[in-house]
Amino acid sequence: MDDRDHEGEVDQVDIKDKAKRIEECLDSFGIKSKVVQINIGPTVTCFELKPQRGVKVSKILNLSDDLSLALATSDIRIEAPIPGKSHVGIEVPNSVKEVVGLKEMIASEEFIKNNKELPFVLGKSISGSPKVSAIEKMPHLLVSGATGSGKSVCINTIIMSILYKHSPDEVKLLLIDPKIVELSIYNGIPHLIMPVITDPKKASSSLFWAIREMERRYKLFEENHVRDISSYRDLTEIDEKIEKLPYVVIIIDELSDLMMTAAGEVEDYITRLAQKSRACGIHLIIATQRPTVDVITGTIKANIPSRIAFAVTSQIDSRTILDMSGAETLLGKGDMLFSPSDAMKPMRIQGAFVSDSEVLRVVNYIKQTREEEYDKEAMETVEEKTKVVENDDEDELINEAIEIIINENTASVSLLQRKLKVGYARAGRIIDQLEARGVVGGYEGSKPRKVLVDHSYLEGE
Repeated sequence: MDDRDHEGEVDQVDIKDKAKRIEECLDSFGIKSKVVQINIGPTVTCFELKPQRGVKVSKILNLSDDLSLALATSDIRIEAPIPGKSHVGIEVPNSVKEVVGLKEMIASEEFIKNNKELPFVLGKSISGSPKVSAIEKMPHLLVSGATGSGKSVCINTIIMSILYKHSPDEVKLLLIDPKIVELSIYNGIPHLIMPVITDPKKASSSLFWAIREMERRYKLFEENHVRDISSYRDLTEIDEKIEKLPYVVIIIDELSDLMMTAAGEVEDYITRLAQKSRACGIHLIIATQRPTVDVITGTIKANIPSRIAFAVTSQIDSRTILDMSGAETLLGKGDMLFSPSDAMKPMRIQGAFVSDSEVLRVVNYIKQTREEEYDKEAMETVEEKTKVVENDDEDELINEAIEIIINENTASVSLLQRKLKVGYARAGRIIDQLEARGVVGGYEGSKPRKVLVDHSYLEGE
């Protein structure tokens, strides 16, 4: 991988000048304070202020626009107070941004010496120290942000961290990529359970397989009198006859595409997995660029406690992801707020960067050392479930609709709406299904559709 650890240097004179201007700006509004510490990060510099006694914290928070004006910059973020300190943090964007390379992060002691089961690299904190987290501690992760904010790079960073640390026998990946182009680069690596899934219907079926696998694992735990995957893995080291279970990480790159095609089913599967799969070693990482409530529903949010928010356009979007504002002031290009399940406040991190060419080189190397090991049984389950779903796509009211149309000898959306007491969209879908069956003729503008069958059709059914 490429070296990037010296890209972008911070001007020390400029930093000291900014600290002085912050003190002067606050002083002009009658707030006596002193910059007691400066943490220089890759993207922003955090100036830690110690205000005098009697100064209201809310007064400093209300001056963010005035501080932006004094420093001739935008997107200042104020953290008041800094957790565990009696200081207020003012985060100011650096004039020159440092690129945090994935190679540097993977080579860091924090990652190499991390003894968690599924560690992955995030990037650098605002103090410049490497940040590493662990998937099994999350236990599920929601990643969201506007287009171009760094989501896909973050997903690549997580996958690359897993590939660097684990063999295919230890961790298996289920990659769902409705956008088609983002994750297809990983096709053919031995860590995959099945080829990268791009069809939304197959994606829904693959989540169904994950639920079946989860239930199978719990039965194994029950038979062997263990409570979770770590206890079970300890057993497999003692008794070689016991089936070895790898961790399974399910990564969905664009949730909104799935929610558009099969919202109810997908939400139900994700909820069931998020509620129960942690103990059996199945973890979810879900990314979306549309952080709206119809995509990130309350049920999904309630069951996925860890969140990463990249730059978003509005405070409303920030609240949808993090339940608080802040993501709207991020700078983009990997600048994130990471809110793990065990933290009260999110931490700001500059995400590690990995290019497509670096990913390709790593993937090609892995392919050369070991062939793909797809799970044939899982693939068959997905295919069978997809066929059943396609056959079950017909509306449950279709037979009733046929009877109405034959009796009335006319077919229109408004007729079905009135007789079946359904909405316009559902009635329209039923008409389309009847046309596909050959029950009614094609669309003829303002005229009703022709009915092509009679009562004998119902008797044949």
